[in-house]
Amino acid sequence: MKIKLTESEKEIMEILWEYKKAFMKDILEVFEEPKPAPTTIATLLKRMQNKNLVGYKTFGNSRQYFPKIEKEVYFNHEMTSMIDRFFNSSVSQFASFFTSNSKLTQQELKELRNIIDHQIEK
Repeated sequence: MKIKLTESEKEIMEILWEYKKAFMKDILEVFEEPKPAPTTIATLLKRMQNKNLVGYKTFGNSRQYFPKIEKEVYFNHEMTSMIDRFFNSSVSQFASFFTSNSKLTQQELKELRNIIDHQIEK
């Protein structure tokens, strides 16, 4: 499955993931001023429907939009894609980079070790 979202599409998906269902007016309300034009949001929603990421139900002349992909699925896809692109599909190279370059505290490193140990025990 290939999931590719533009930054603008990600903003809309974040709104839909949070609200679960939203009409166009609900989506527009979330944006800061200057708000995007309704036609811009409609175009983005149409593109996202074409990618099978967003669905809708019709209520009279209005559409209530909802996400067709869970946030966790998208996040997992993004992480896997990043590890593939930057770390030759090597999770251990990613972990090495992450732990040596993210200025983790001793406590955070211990917590990571506990998470890994817990996964090993499963």
